[in-house]
Amino acid sequence: MKQKEYTIPFSGLKQGKHDFKYEINNKFFESFGYDEFNEVAVDLTIVLNKTSTMLELDFEATGTVNVDCDMTSEPYDQPIEGSLELVVKFGEEYDDEDDEILILPHGEHQVNVAQYIYEMIILAVPQKRVHPGIEDGTLKSEALERLQELQPKDKKNENEASDPRWDELKKLLTDK
Repeated sequence: MKQKEYTIPFSGLKQGKHDFKYEINNKFFESFGYDEFNEVAVDLTIVLNKTSTMLELDFEATGTVNVDCDMTSEPYDQPIEGSLELVVKFGEEYDDEDDEILILPHGEHQVNVAQYIYEMIILAVPQKRVHPGIEDGTLKSEALERLQELQPKDKKNENEASDPRWDELKKLLTDK
């Protein structure tokens, strides 16, 4: 079974809330063959609420993942926060089609949450990864300097005659 340490044995637990704490690092993502993070330091707490008919799992993750900036390829620590609620019910057969409800076969005594942790952390990282030094102007890199050199200098003079063929095409963009 993948990631045994993320298997929660619930059959011996009393009804009520139980806390599970994990430190997620690179090894976790390596086991999934995922290598987009340079470094991972995420603290994860799972609160399991056991009732007589089901389990409710609340995942809360905070920490950083070191990623490469999309614009400059400079590595930086991206702070992340993630949360997930998962309800575990019991039925005839295993079913994880629903993102928020997991069905385990009757008689099952443990649940592996590694896949849920993996997806939650990946989804917590912004799609566009921009080094914070770009926004505040503190990052100095060759890539940034090159990008600034290649930027168009100034807008085309508005008084210049425009090409009527382009004007017709531009109309199509706005006629939606």
